[in-house]
Amino acid sequence: MSKELKIGVIGIGGRGQLANNAHKPEEGVYLAAGADVNEKEFSGFREKYGTGVFVTADYRKMLDRKDINAVFVTSPDFLHEEHTIAALESGKDVYLEKPMAITVEGCDRILETAFRLKRKVYVGHNMRHMSFVKKMKELIDGGRIGEIKAGWCRHFVAYGGDAYFKDWHAERSKSTSLLLQKGAHDIDVLHWLCGGFSKRVTAVGGLTLYDRITDRHSPSDRGNAAFVRENWPPLSQKGLNPVIDVEDISMMLMEMDNGVFASYQQCHYTPDAWRNYTIIGTDGRIENFGDRPGETFIRLWNRRYAYNPYGDENHFIPEVSGGHGGADPSIVSEFINYVRNGSKITTSAIAARCSVAAGYYAALSLRGGNMPFDIPPVPKEINDYFSGDVM
Repeated sequence: MSKELKIGVIGIGGRGQLANNAHKPEEGVYLAAGADVNEKEFSGFREKYGTGVFVTADYRKMLDRKDINAVFVTSPDFLHEEHTIAALESGKDVYLEKPMAITVEGCDRILETAFRLKRKVYVGHNMRHMSFVKKMKELIDGGRIGEIKAGWCRHFVAYGGDAYFKDWHAERSKSTSLLLQKGAHDIDVLHWLCGGFSKRVTAVGGLTLYDRITDRHSPSDRGNAAFVRENWPPLSQKGLNPVIDVEDISMMLMEMDNGVFASYQQCHYTPDAWRNYTIIGTDGRIENFGDRPGETFIRLWNRRYAYNPYGDENHFIPEVSGGHGGADPSIVSEFINYVRNGSKITTSAIAARCSVAAGYYAALSLRGGNMPFDIPPVPKEINDYFSGDVM
């Protein structure tokens, strides 16, 4: 029987709801403590997990508790480094929501701390648990399109004006860029499907629309990031963040360490919302149409045509239960087994760092005359420490 696991959550509102998937008293796993600067979140936390749970506005008080074995860090991105290092230094293993940090240096400080203290860090790249991505990976690894040579992703972010330009996401000082913050998922998926990590990147992009909107909320107010279908067309948006200095359209090129070439394109004012991945090999190509289970097809081409919109094979992705297309309960379950039993995991903190690094240096490129940047490697001993965890 696995040991009892008591979990604390830093940032119990918002994405902190992900930790709900971990609370399984019948399996000896409990959400036992929560920290949030917004004390309005406390009552709901107590209602879910019992009046005896520990809640505090100071995360350090929670980390001081010896009965807490592991911590979910689901605070805003610019606090990930501080909160994760503090949790590791208090002797806790960590589930860290992506992106790992907002700088490469921040990622490396987290890696070094975990390595030095021999603690576990699991980064929440839940797209590796999405059924359509897993199906693409299965077909690729099965050799169905031969040796991978190229990949690209087009990301249509219809909710960008709502979710990323009304609060801290819009500020470089708090997110670095949306190529890093939002793009970390897609860059990681491209790395995974293509079997390598970016070693050189370059990018173009700019703030092309949201800077034209003058209706901004007060700096003392919290922006309303809820998706509202009637907020259309994009220039009709109201209540944007008082500071907006991140790009709303970005395009980056990646040269991977295994010779694969890839591109990523992101736009935050499209009318529709989905990710489209195309992976090309020596014997064919594969592409997803849609990214929601129950609506999505994976199409595979491995014969020559002048034009065939339907592919030689169509793989339907059936509907599943659970947040983010079933990925949230799956990734939390994997984290719990990793902490309790040392089970192998689908991703690693190294992969998370590599996705941040690609987005980080791509942002420097698009802001610095589109110069290419080489990605600095992770020290071998740290790379070896985390790579041993991966399936």
